[in-house]
Amino acid sequence: MCNDITEADLDRAGLPVRRREFGALVGAGALASMLPAAACAAGAVSGRDVSIATADGTCDAYFVAPGEGRHPGVLIWPDIRGLRPAFRQMADRLAGEGYAVLCVNPFYRWAKSPVVYAGHDFDDPAVRETLFGYLKRLDKAAVTTDATAHLAFLDAQKEVDSAKGIGTAGYCMGGPMVIYTAALSPERVKAAASFHGASIGTDKPDSPHLLIPQTKAGFLFAIADNDDQENPEEKTRLKAVLDPRPEWHEVEVYKGALHGWCPPDGRAYNEAAAEKAWGRMQVLFKAAL
Repeated sequence: MCNDITEADLDRAGLPVRRREFGALVGAGALASMLPAAACAAGAVSGRDVSIATADGTCDAYFVAPGEGRHPGVLIWPDIRGLRPAFRQMADRLAGEGYAVLCVNPFYRWAKSPVVYAGHDFDDPAVRETLFGYLKRLDKAAVTTDATAHLAFLDAQKEVDSAKGIGTAGYCMGGPMVIYTAALSPERVKAAASFHGASIGTDKPDSPHLLIPQTKAGFLFAIADNDDQENPEEKTRLKAVLDPRPEWHEVEVYKGALHGWCPPDGRAYNEAAAEKAWGRMQVLFKAAL
């Protein structure tokens, strides 16, 4: 998961700190240039900033969908750096694949997005301290409150086909959130994808993976190589609850990919592994939605 061990792994791998690069990426066009050409070739989409009323306040978020028609909804839970240009670009790309996508600011109770401002990144100890402070207060009850509002928002949009299942995708801290979302609404949430998810399969009695039997969703768990080395039993725990179920599922350790490899603005970004993970998510969504 994202912690000091992760930073040490990135240092050992010789991956450069990307503070300047992150600060420069303030527009979708700049971020699009970092994604593979195929990622920028999707059909026309229309995105807008939205505000979602929850029981705890107003969440700022980004909603994007194809320009015409009704489509399955997808809820994206970003990593610990939150809603920012990279995740808007990822949402745009997913919308281009034929989905109505909502990407939220999980830390709206304490800060508007972007919670990591241009010129800083996770390598900065002060930034990490702030973000982990937010994360410690974002417990299962808070996520459930938010997911309730976010799913209702999706179903209320004219671009969303409510006759089809909803999907959800989570990165880093978003890994447990996709499980909580699927368990909250088994009849609506039919697909859940976790990428380098944090603490999703622990030995604790409240481990998120223990909720999977209560869901009706297909699941994809793409695990970082260094996360697996730190917690090799996680994949075994996940398979133990997934294998008896009839729904589509996949658990894979991405060898050579370090925690945080999916977002294109991250220090650990690994294009080949990120594209593989993206492709597997498409397989899940097509099978389940």
